[in-house]
Amino acid sequence: MDEFLRAAQQAIPRAFESEEYDRRRRAIIDRLNQERERLWEGVQQFAQQLGFTVELTPAGVISLPLVQGRPLAPEEYERLPPPVREELERRNQRIQDRVADALREVRRLERETAERLRQRDREVALFAVGGLFEELRERYQDLPQVLAFLEQVREDIPEHLHDFFPPQLPGVPAPIAQLQALQQQEHLARYRVNVFVDNSQTRGAPVIFERNPSYYNLVGRIDYRATFGAMVTDFSQIRAGALHRANGGFLVVHVLDLLANPFAWDALKRALITRQVVIENLGQQYAVLPTATLRPDPIPLDVKVVLVGSPFLYYFLAAYDDDFRELFRVRADFAPDMDWNDQHVMGYAAFISRVVREQGLRHFDRSAVARVIEYGARQVEHQRKLSSQLLEIGNLVAEASYWAGKAGREIVTAEDVETAIRKKQYRSDLLAERVRDLIAEGTLKIETSGARVGQINGLAVIELGDFAFGKPSRVTARVSLGRGNLISIEREIALSGPIHSKGFLILSNYLAGAYAQDFPLAITASITFEQAYEEIEGDSASSTELYALLSALSGLPIEQGIAVTGSVNQYGDVQAIGGVNEKIEGFFAVCKVQGLTGEQGVIIPTANVQHLMLDEEVIQAVAEGKFHIWAVDSVDQGIEILTGVPAGERQPDGTYPEGTVHRLVMDRLREYAERMRDFGRREEREERSERTEAADPEPAGEH
Repeated sequence: MDEFLRAAQQAIPRAFESEEYDRRRRAIIDRLNQERERLWEGVQQFAQQLGFTVELTPAGVISLPLVQGRPLAPEEYERLPPPVREELERRNQRIQDRVADALREVRRLERETAERLRQRDREVALFAVGGLFEELRERYQDLPQVLAFLEQVREDIPEHLHDFFPPQLPGVPAPIAQLQALQQQEHLARYRVNVFVDNSQTRGAPVIFERNPSYYNLVGRIDYRATFGAMVTDFSQIRAGALHRANGGFLVVHVLDLLANPFAWDALKRALITRQVVIENLGQQYAVLPTATLRPDPIPLDVKVVLVGSPFLYYFLAAYDDDFRELFRVRADFAPDMDWNDQHVMGYAAFISRVVREQGLRHFDRSAVARVIEYGARQVEHQRKLSSQLLEIGNLVAEASYWAGKAGREIVTAEDVETAIRKKQYRSDLLAERVRDLIAEGTLKIETSGARVGQINGLAVIELGDFAFGKPSRVTARVSLGRGNLISIEREIALSGPIHSKGFLILSNYLAGAYAQDFPLAITASITFEQAYEEIEGDSASSTELYALLSALSGLPIEQGIAVTGSVNQYGDVQAIGGVNEKIEGFFAVCKVQGLTGEQGVIIPTANVQHLMLDEEVIQAVAEGKFHIWAVDSVDQGIEILTGVPAGERQPDGTYPEGTVHRLVMDRLREYAERMRDFGRREEREERSERTEAADPEPAGEH
């Protein structure tokens, strides 16, 4: 249509400038003039027959009586006898009636002439653009609605021919000329097409990712523009939304963004339920009074909407929105990881190739691809899994290419990938460095050599967004005679999370099951994380707390160069925990600062061995015997490593062998129980004695 309008603006003026058009137009106008002359001559003759003459004046047509061939002056007319004047009045009235008839006939002729001219202009204009219309009709002959639109344009053009002629603006000031030209373009815009959705370059069904699913971005809007101080709109101001662009295909939306935009969720549901999109500005829905504006027809909707979000949002919507399950019936869970096999290794390589190609990066050699794959396994902390969070992998690829360029290499190697990993870690580990500095200077007390009773190094993980690091913590335990109370200082002051509290309560049941079969637990024990001022959460320290408690009860010192992690159940089995790599690397860094002795290491659950994807420096230290990693299945295995003393197995009579950890603990608990029993008997005797003395007071006067 834009091409059509440009061609019409040239063809129509050219057609109206032809000699043939001028000749026929003059012929029509000349005929009108001849008819006017004929009617006027008839009026003149009729007036002369009645003794009058007729003249045209600015005030209209007047008739004057004639005397001897000349018009009668007003004063002469007044001197005429009344009968004569009356006769002249009657004649004049007849003349005025004839004039009125002639004028009516002239107006009729003028209307007919104007219609003939308009019809002639119409024929000329349609002839000028006829060929243009034929081309459009042939191109869109299979689209009835387009043909109907073209026919409407064809009928409308002759009614607005002046818009197709260049403005004649001699002597008009430039601002006014520009304004008139702008008005002409706005008038011609009525014939243009508002390209609502353009899929001319789309292959297959459209797939639209809407990053900002606001109300207007989803269902479209009607824009307004300022014209002469007023806000106006027309069909060209109707804008498409994501639903229109995705119509016939797929719309992908992040559900959290959708819920964060007011009215967007309801608008999307309404469109899917009614299967049509209604473009309506919010002001029209909530205005106090209705206003006249555009009301576009609803557009039929055939689209598949894919919502992307967390499981929590799915459960929330399923529970609280009655329409959700009906509209979104297909649910798909996406795992954050995938198996480490040949197929997915090739997929990683293909992904790296795509990132390189799309971003214009340097190509990767085999070693670099292998290091990226190892990094993907480290992200999910599993030796047989790879991360499916490819955004992080893509960022690593881009950074590795950069560092390869800094090193003057055209091909990215494993060294460049390692540099990118180190640099990323360096940018994020400020807090980890501060913690290690505090430990090195002695502000945070962590011992990595020697042995202590009731003291052990536990391991925690601190997460900072996309970065996590391990932080050692000193755990201490003190025991005394009591009534079977195990006290977690963190829990008592509300610095313990529910999972940590659960893990601590398991210790009580472990002690009761392992030792208190023949006598009660007559102890009071307190356990705490020294110099910990934030909330403690998780059960990964439950085995650590149990080791400290067993050391305090048995009197056996624990090697301080060994840190421990792992949760424990009521039977003393050590269970898997999270963040095992960060915990090991965090303690290794502290040992490295304080000096590696070759006796240091970390005890982890056996179930976590498959999750080890350690830093190359730690692997090298283990290979050289400078650092150790022990995997245990039970508390018995762990306490033997920590103390160097056998844990001991329960014998048929319920006791443990001499010299074992469990025997020492049991003997201590039995001793406490006996002391508590003796103490109870002594209290009972003293209480009985006091009651006897109260019943038999001394006689008065005897002192």
